[in-house]
Amino acid sequence: MPTLLQHRLDPNSRFIRLILNEYGVGVDLEDVSHWRRDARLTDINPAATVPTLIENDLPAIIGISALLHFVEERYAPSKIAGLMPVGASAQAEMWRLLDWVLMKFNDEVTRYVLEEKIGKRELKHGTPDASALRVAKANLAEHMQYFTYLLATRHWLGGEEMTLADFALAAQLSSLDYLGNINWDNSGDVKLWYARIKSRPAFRSLLGDRVAGMPAAASYADLDF
Repeated sequence: MPTLLQHRLDPNSRFIRLILNEYGVGVDLEDVSHWRRDARLTDINPAATVPTLIENDLPAIIGISALLHFVEERYAPSKIAGLMPVGASAQAEMWRLLDWVLMKFNDEVTRYVLEEKIGKRELKHGTPDASALRVAKANLAEHMQYFTYLLATRHWLGGEEMTLADFALAAQLSSLDYLGNINWDNSGDVKLWYARIKSRPAFRSLLGDRVAGMPAAASYADLDF
């Protein structure tokens, strides 16, 4: 069984877990702190990034792009639809949205929130910077408007099929939701989409996650939020 070095609220760790869960692949989870550069992590991955996947005698799989390709090549089921759409146009739209979520959304929203609320806590670097969190909140509102625009005419983020892009965004939002950073009352079609994906069996292990000393938001694990 593969082992995933992860941080429980890291969105990329959650993204890979969702894919593995969707494909029915068991995985051992090992919590590490990339902010503290835990020795267990840096011995395997000098960049000290999560997630990092270890399987048998294979070299460690490091970096979200490498992990996506590895998991799709090794574990995507042949008997059911995977998370890679069929057709060049649909795949191009999926990759566009993956770039948006993994880079733009993460850099403008999630990274700020996690560094201020989790990173500083683990490093004992004081309290969160309110100005940084205000920037993240404003950026989040703009991104949610864009996702609402997309989902007003699509069943899933990239079109009529659920793809990797859906799980990428769901992973990001789940981290923010745990910390109480999303106002679902004002999220329209994004809330309806998130409720569908949150109800999938693949999501169950994420909804059970808890961070010591930092309880989840009240509606985090509620499917009827």
